[in-house]
Formats: sequence, structure tokens, C-alpha cells
Amino acid sequence: MTVYRCEDTLESVFTAIYLAYEEKRDHEDTMVSLTDDPILFAEDVTVQPDEEKTRKVMNTLKRRFGGEDCEYLCMALAANDMDKAQAVYRTVVEGLRRGCGPGHLFDNLADNYIHRAFALARGVSTEAGHQKQFLRFQELENGVLYSRIGPKNDVMIFLMPHFADRLSIENFMIYDEKRNLFGIHPAGKAWYLLRGEEADRPMQLQYSAEETVYQELFRQFCHTITIKERKNPKLQKGMLPLRFREYMVEFI
Repeated sequence: MTVYRCEDTLESVFTAIYLAYEEKRDHEDTMVSLTDDPILFAEDVTVQPDEEKTRKVMNTLKRRFGGEDCEYLCMALAANDMDKAQAVYRTVVEGLRRGCGPGHLFDNLADNYIHRAFALARGVSTEAGHQKQFLRFQELENGVLYSRIGPKNDVMIFLMPHFADRLSIENFMIYDEKRNLFGIHPAGKAWYLLRGEEADRPMQLQYSAEETVYQELFRQFCHTITIKERKNPKLQKGMLPLRFREYMVEFI
């Protein structure tokens, strides 16, 4: 057995997939792993992420499976799951073997790997949708719009295009505190990602005077419109999971 040892990044996994085909490996006897767990009698191959190989794999996936299914594979790799690399690898192998056209990569959900990749992608897609709804921006003293999030999955790359389209003339920043990852959008320019060091974690942020006033007004508004007799905590938890509330102004 050959085991490609990857970093927990899309670039590393796609590079491993490229190498598996380039080296003509037996896909039934090949594994793409994010862990260092030893496997008896296996040949370990340490994967160095390669931008060109990643681009070639991405282009092939888009051409063979279509943009939507390619994005779903990327979403699966954004999941917080250590088995995702193998699931995506075997889904790609099966899709190429069966000659799946655009929109049909995930048709065979009876396959365990395809089903797993689909479930992971669906979970990431759901969380990205929730973040687009529940994310709150706050204006800092320097006029930058700032938001702090803590998602289960690495959804930043799916959030930034959404907000960059809607806030194209604003300077804004989204901070994923679980991954120490910043999504930064300079007004009128392209957005980019920046992974900070421990010392770069934002601690005491100063909000603008207007922001402080509007935060208090919004809390008062939410409190005023509440009908005590119709309070339904169980329904509220279903519509708005508790893990999002620590990042929302009205619950702080």
C-alpha cells in the first residue's frame, strides 16, 4: 500500500491526487491521509503542496465534473474531519473511472466514499449559509468593518466572495478565531486571506462612537419586540444554534 501523507489543505490533497495518477498507482491500494498514524508494510510518501499541480487537478475536475461538483469537492476538503482526504480522493477516482459528466459526480451515494464526501460538503455548505446570515460586522475607530467568527469548518474562502460582492466599497475584515485566519477586503480591491501568528490575534478592539450607540439601540430593539408569552427557547435554538450567539451583537 502507498500512503500519501498530506497537510490539512486543499493544495496538499490535490497535489497528492495528481501524484497518484502521475505515478500510476493502484488506486485500490493507495491512501491519501492527513494523519501520521503508521500502517504496517505501507510506503509513506510525504506530499509537498505544489501550486501548478493543484491548478491542473482543479482544471481537470472542472472540465470533467463541472464547476458545481468541483466546488462541492472543495467544500468537503474544508470540513473539520480527518478522513476527508481519502473520501475526496476515492470520489475523484470513481468519478473518472465511471466517466461522470457535469452534475453527476455524487449520483452513486451507495458508494461509502462518495456518500462521505457528499455529507461533508453538505455540512460545510450549510455552515457557510448560516455564517452569511448570522455574521455581524462592527465598525472600528478607523472605519474598518470587523467581524469575529468561530465556525466548525474552514468556511472563510466561501464567505469572502459573498461579502466582497455586497460590500465592495468598504474596508472590512473577518477573523476566524479558531484558525487564526483573517479574510481581508480593501475597499474597491481584491480580497485575500492572511493567517496570523499568535501575537497577531486581535484582543482589545476599539469600536467607533456610532457603533457603540447602534449596538445598544439594536439590543434595546430586540428586547422591546420580544413577546414574553410567546417565548419558545426550543424553537429558537433550532432556528439559531447557540454556538453562533457569542458572535452576535444582540446576544452579547
